[in-house]
Amino acid sequence: MDKKYTGFEGLEVYKAARAFRIKLSLLAKVLPAQEKFILKDQVLRSSRSIAANIAEGYGRYHYQEFIQFCRQARGSLNETLEHLICAFDEGYIRESQLNELRADFQNLLKLLNGLINYLQKQKELKPTTTNTTNSTTTTNTTNHP
Repeated sequence: MDKKYTGFEGLEVYKAARAFRIKLSLLAKVLPAQEKFILKDQVLRSSRSIAANIAEGYGRYHYQEFIQFCRQARGSLNETLEHLICAFDEGYIRESQLNELRADFQNLLKLLNGLINYLQKQKELKPTTTNTTNSTTTTNTTNHP
């Protein structure tokens, strides 16, 4: 059986982040012209940062770095929610839209937290070897088996 490499694109969390970004890109198109360089720009940047951080962390090939990039993605996710709350407060989106986006936010947050927990556990399982002849300790932190 030929197994195709999917990289970060095969991660459920990445797929959810990408779908969220696409949804927000469509939303940003209907924001008023006066918000083009303010709210629209911030919604686009923060939502793009979520998937980008997941992809970059995946490419680092070390558990701790991947965990850190997932934490950054989680920060960008929360920033994006704040921008959506602002859009609601300014009357640019309806409460039903905000609630739908909050549900997407919650799902993505669960996936990100799950990945972070998984990576932390995998990092802890990796053996630490000690070389007693010259007193050095080496830890294997590669995250792609």
